[in-house]
Amino acid sequence: MLAAPPGTSAARRTKTWARLVAGGALLLALGVAVLAVPVLDPVGVRSWVRAVGPAAAVLFVLGHAVVTVAPFPRTVFTLSAGLLFGPVLGVALSLGGTTVSALLAFVLVRTAGRDVVAPWLHRGSLRRIDARLGARGWPAVASLRLIPAVPFSLLNYASALSSMRLRQFLVGTAVGIVPGSVAVVLLGDALTGTTSSTLIGVSVLCAAVGVVGLLVDARTPLRTQ
Repeated sequence: MLAAPPGTSAARRTKTWARLVAGGALLLALGVAVLAVPVLDPVGVRSWVRAVGPAAAVLFVLGHAVVTVAPFPRTVFTLSAGLLFGPVLGVALSLGGTTVSALLAFVLVRTAGRDVVAPWLHRGSLRRIDARLGARGWPAVASLRLIPAVPFSLLNYASALSSMRLRQFLVGTAVGIVPGSVAVVLLGDALTGTTSSTLIGVSVLCAAVGVVGLLVDARTPLRTQ
């Protein structure tokens, strides 16, 4: 058995101690940072947004619309709308940002990205979505919007690649996003601890409407063409 070179053990101990010291220093720095940075509660965050004024709402809608054109989960913005702007304005901004985002994605894919996205139509989930769009039109968009497992951006792309008209797409989107958006916005508002029991009931009702819509859609046979 070969003997370890002289000084190897000492070098290892030195490296170990160096790592421990570096780790301890990092933990200490993080602790100081946490104590030094003020933590804003949800009510404080909303107060800060209100102090910014109408610009905050405009920036929120623009950010929501642009970011969610890409495959980014819109639930982040929907929940934030309730937290930052409250139930009424939050619902309006969420619905507005979602609709504008869907419109942008539809127009971009249909006019410039068909050749890029079209090959994906032969893949499982997109193929099934495309088949439903072709069979039902705008009600298919509305029903698919109710399904949390169907990505928002994926449905936008598939609709743009189908023969569906823009008006049908927007009607289906406007109808389908309401129950889920209202429920999630009110959930975000509830984080402030100021939501009334009535609004909680509205949130539950909207979620129930979404579930009923899914059941009706599942029991409705596809029209053959």
